[in-house]
Amino acid sequence: MEARRREPAGETGAQAKLRVEDLHKAFDGKVVLDGLSFSVKDGESLVIVGPSGTGKSVLLKHLIGLIQPDSGRVFVDGKDVWAISDGERNELRKQFGMSFQEGALFDSMSVFENVAFPLRRSGRPGREVRQRVRECLDIVHLPDVEGKRPSELSGGMRRRVGFARAIAHEPDILLFDEPNTGLDPIMTDIIDEVILNMRERMDATIVTITHHMPSARKIGDRIALLYGGKILFEAPPEEFLASQDPAVRQFVDGSAEGPLTPEGQVTGKRKSSEGGA
Repeated sequence: MEARRREPAGETGAQAKLRVEDLHKAFDGKVVLDGLSFSVKDGESLVIVGPSGTGKSVLLKHLIGLIQPDSGRVFVDGKDVWAISDGERNELRKQFGMSFQEGALFDSMSVFENVAFPLRRSGRPGREVRQRVRECLDIVHLPDVEGKRPSELSGGMRRRVGFARAIAHEPDILLFDEPNTGLDPIMTDIIDEVILNMRERMDATIVTITHHMPSARKIGDRIALLYGGKILFEAPPEEFLASQDPAVRQFVDGSAEGPLTPEGQVTGKRKSSEGGA
């Protein structure tokens, strides 16, 4: 039986921190986002999963206003990102901290210089920059690495430096693009703990893209499955993992057969758990 569609958080009660309405985007005729809709409440952690190449990273860039949709709307604190001026949109982007895959650090700069980069661009005094860099490195559990170069750090440490840079300007929305890719299980769990620590200390709203289901279960209040340009299913972690929806089961079980394979067919109709968060 098909689960009842839940109204997106924020349509009733408190306003959503992020809201996406009927988002469409295509590149060179290839549809990437096809009527995607969801919302994220203030302080909530949403994890988006799905097969590779389904537009998850493209979605993050829409949230932060780096890509303009072909149609549909993105709201941040009730403001339509593409209905405001360029100056207002630039100010809105300051609410976001984004950590890219592999950290995307400047190899020629030290750890301190990497984390300080956005602060210096905003004109912060030197004393404030030094204090804030130390605070950010403390939040991601990286003491005594300020003078090192990225090439001297492990993969997990580079990710955490990327996190520190993302939170340097004190954003209230954090976006993580595949934070655990290529890491061993121990470092993956450390990264998850760091994300949880950042959320607690900053009271941030978080959207994370990942393929790693144990991480999704640990850091998410909700998990959403993206495929075919739409959110096919969303639910709290335990309900998501227990779901018998064919697309969810194929992804969670890692099966080669099912509706998420190129030969399969997904109806594209959004489902969600009844009465979840």
